[in-house]
Amino acid sequence: MLHNRKEKNKVLKQGFLASKVPENLDAIIIGSGIGGLGLAVLMAKVGKKVLVLEQHDRAGGCCHTFTEKGFEFDVGIHYIGDLLEHKPFRCMLDQMTNGQLQWEPLENPFDQVVLGPPENRRQYPIYSGRTRFPEELKKCFPGEEKAIDEYLKLVKVGFKVGRGIWLLAMLKICPVPLAKFLVYTGLAKRLSFFFKMASRSLTEVVNELTENKDLRAVFAYIFGTYGNMPKDASFSMHSLLVTHYLNGAWYPKGGATEIAYHMIPIIEKAGGAVLVRAPVNRILFNDAKEAYGVSVMKGQEEVHIRAPMVISNAGIFNTYQKLLPKDLQAMPAIQKQLSMMKNGEGGLSVFLGLTGTKEELGLKADNYWIFTENNFDELVETYLKGKREESAKSVPLLFVASPSAKDPTWEERSPGKSTLSLVSFANYEWFEEWKDDKVTNRGPEYKELKQAFIDSILEVVMGVFPKITRDKIEYVDAGTPITNTHYIGAPKGEIYGADHGVARFSPELNATVRPQTPLKNLYLTGQDVFLCGFAGALAGALTCGSVILNRNLHLDAIALAKQTKFTNAKLKGE
Repeated sequence: MLHNRKEKNKVLKQGFLASKVPENLDAIIIGSGIGGLGLAVLMAKVGKKVLVLEQHDRAGGCCHTFTEKGFEFDVGIHYIGDLLEHKPFRCMLDQMTNGQLQWEPLENPFDQVVLGPPENRRQYPIYSGRTRFPEELKKCFPGEEKAIDEYLKLVKVGFKVGRGIWLLAMLKICPVPLAKFLVYTGLAKRLSFFFKMASRSLTEVVNELTENKDLRAVFAYIFGTYGNMPKDASFSMHSLLVTHYLNGAWYPKGGATEIAYHMIPIIEKAGGAVLVRAPVNRILFNDAKEAYGVSVMKGQEEVHIRAPMVISNAGIFNTYQKLLPKDLQAMPAIQKQLSMMKNGEGGLSVFLGLTGTKEELGLKADNYWIFTENNFDELVETYLKGKREESAKSVPLLFVASPSAKDPTWEERSPGKSTLSLVSFANYEWFEEWKDDKVTNRGPEYKELKQAFIDSILEVVMGVFPKITRDKIEYVDAGTPITNTHYIGAPKGEIYGADHGVARFSPELNATVRPQTPLKNLYLTGQDVFLCGFAGALAGALTCGSVILNRNLHLDAIALAKQTKFTNAKLKGE
């Protein structure tokens, strides 16, 4: 069932007014990204009254969309894996949207890896399917069968039917003394192949498997989805991503706004609310260092809202460095957590509005990962360490996706138009000098630098998609790291929250950074509590919900999946 934009905006853009704040709240959640909304829904399902506050003018965080010149653009949802009907992740999402959210599968192959300069481009299709994925790779790399089988074995063992990741959740949910015991006796590593492989870099593992540089690149290509170049990436993080898409990739029918649109009514039904244009400027504490509410800026005035618990989905850096009073920031336990994490890489996005249907432009429901060569570590390092003007001329990696080609409802919503989302990385420091300027008017030098990135990125796109020509481009703009800071509150323009390098996966860090903070009644949810991306932030919500509601919601999701599978089999008469 498609909903018109007006109807959606009523749900997604409810502006903050003190009079709209429900009375007798059970909790306040800062930030309406999926880690915040997901948790609010879980709490609403057990009758809790939750207020979600969002600084932007619409709810959804990285799941929001914006419209320019009649084109709707997704900012963060490109493709989601693991959505087979009886899987825990899918069952949980169905629960969180009351079964209203529908998913459309991508093409197979769902990813295309493009390596090399225009005169020597090699293209490798990536297929989903546990047998099809290796079979198709072997066709591209005859003689490398052993390396491909070994890679898949490591990826699957690292994931071990999800067991590794459950231990990650357990370290965050179980009582602190038990978590410390598992870490310091070395049991966490012994019990989990996930933690054993976590300290090995992707480059290290892949280079042992094969000498073929293109195959190494194809094994590693998806590193852009968590934001660390292969030599800094944890093989365990990588294996999670590869297995996440092994059974296929999907896109929300009707676009990314459907996600928040179907979650918010569940929160409201329990007496809660999701209010936008509600920048929280500080968390309120009493003398006993217990959180009792937040302060929201309404114009020049502070509005104080009280609740017995405050949960932050604003990320660990914003929460600890911006929202706490100075004396609490200085607490050794807070400083310890901050010292274990660092900011992720800044994101750069280019949004293209095109004249023409997907057929006319040669677009499909798949993604392209385009690299100027196969030596990823060197490419990314040179690019990020380079001077901004130089780096703008040659962006070494580019993710290209067409939201309009993935959404089966697009054609009736925007006939004869198409969109492309292009994503890469960029240094926050390259743009930092303009961070305090007005977002729509950051001065000519900023626009010039942005244009340099846009021009070199368009060259690449038009080289790979010959049907996309300059005269087809109706709208183009770019979002830089400082754009991300403005719209999604990312302190250094990062798209995946705190850095996901090897250090992020030590058992000690995972036992230390957990939903409970060192301050009473203050909790963390979202990407920084668990892992990045849509699935990672949602797992962050489950983990936080497990602590707050005092029951293991991860196990509930598994039980629900088993029940669904059993019921479906019964209905089919199997």
